[in-house]
Amino acid sequence: MGARRYIGVAERRARLALRQRLAGQARAGTPEEVAGSLVALHGTDPAAVYLAVGARLADPATTVDDTGRALYEDRSLVRMHGMRHTVFVFPTSVTAVVHASTGLAVAARERAALLKHMATAGAPDAAWLKEVEESMLAALAWRGQATAAELARDEPRLREQFVYAAGKDYEGVHTVSTRLLKVLGVEGKVVRGRPLGSWTSSQFRWAVAPEHAELDTAEAQAELLRRWLAVCGPATEADLKWWTGWRVTDVRRALTAIGAESVELDEGAGVVAGGDTEPAPEPDEPWAALLPGLDPTAMGWQQRDWYLAPELRPALFDRSGNVGPTVWWDGRVVGGWAQRADGEIVWRVLDEDGVGREARAAIEREVERLTGWVGTTRVTPRFRTPLERELAAG
Repeated sequence: MGARRYIGVAERRARLALRQRLAGQARAGTPEEVAGSLVALHGTDPAAVYLAVGARLADPATTVDDTGRALYEDRSLVRMHGMRHTVFVFPTSVTAVVHASTGLAVAARERAALLKHMATAGAPDAAWLKEVEESMLAALAWRGQATAAELARDEPRLREQFVYAAGKDYEGVHTVSTRLLKVLGVEGKVVRGRPLGSWTSSQFRWAVAPEHAELDTAEAQAELLRRWLAVCGPATEADLKWWTGWRVTDVRRALTAIGAESVELDEGAGVVAGGDTEPAPEPDEPWAALLPGLDPTAMGWQQRDWYLAPELRPALFDRSGNVGPTVWWDGRVVGGWAQRADGEIVWRVLDEDGVGREARAAIEREVERLTGWVGTTRVTPRFRTPLERELAAG
C-alpha cells in the first residue's frame, strides 16, 4: 500500500479560496450558487446569511433583494434546523438529505422531551398535543405564513402554558406554541418564513415546510458527507463528527459508503472525497474577504489552526465558541471588523505576518464592496465578540 498523499496548509488554503467562493475568480452569480457551493449557511443570525452571500457574489449590489427572493418568493433556499440542532439556510434540493441524515433522530428526542415536560407539569397528554398540532398546521396552511400569535388566534390552545423544571434554578413558564413550533421545525414540518422586519430582523413568520422525499438515513448521511467533503475536504474525522453532530460510527459508515480516500494532514490522518486527491489549482491572485460572524468558512472545521492562529481566538470568538466578523488575507484569518453606529466599517489586523501594502489595499476594497450594498443599515452580530465590541464602540 502506497503512502498517503500529504496535503499541506498552502493547498488547503487554495482549496478553501476556490471552493468556498472567496477568491475573486470564484465568486458566484446568485445566492443559490453560494448556498449550493457551501452546502449550508449558518442561519442563527439572520443578517449573517446575507453578509455571507454578499461576500461571495461577483456583484453584491442586489444581495438583499436576491437573497430575500430566494428565501421567501422562489423558496429555492430554506431556513430550517439542521446539523447540531442549529438553524441553517439550505438549498431546497438538499432539505430531504438534511432531514433524513440529521433531523429525524433529533426530532424524536425533542418530541419526547416536550411530552415529558408537559406530563411532569400536569399538562395535557400526547393525544391533546396531536389535536393542537393538526389544527395549527391546518391554520398555517390556510394562512400561508403566520406568526405564533396569529396561529394562537386560530387555535387558542396554543396559548396554554406549563411550568418547566419546577423548583430548579432554571424554572420557567413555557408556552405550548413556542415548544411545539420548535419540535415541528426539527421534524421538518414547518420552516421559517418572512421576517417581521428588515433583512436583519430575528423575528420570523412560520410556513408549512415544502414537501420532500423520505430518504434512508444511512444513504442521506452518505450524501451529506459527500457534499461537505467536496467543498471542505480534506478534513479530519474530528472535523466531520463536529460539523455533523453524528456519532463517530455514523461518520465512519458514511465515509466508507462514499469511498472517501485517506490523506495526510499536519494534524494527522484526514480524508477527502473519492477521486479528490489531485493537487488543487491556486487562485489567480491573493485575495481578501470580510466574513460575518458564524460564517460557514470560519466555522467549517473544528480544527482551525491551518487558517486561524490560536492566539487570535480570544479576540474573535465568544465564550460559547461562536466566531465573530473576520478579516481574511489569502486563505487565513488576519483580523476582525465591525460596523459602527453611523454605518462605518472599521477593521483591525491582529496578525501582521505577510499583511503588507497589497493586503491592506485589498482589504479596503472589500470594505468598499460591503459598504456599497449594506449602506447605513445597522448590522449588529447576534453573538458579540471582544474585538467586534471594541471596534464598534470606536
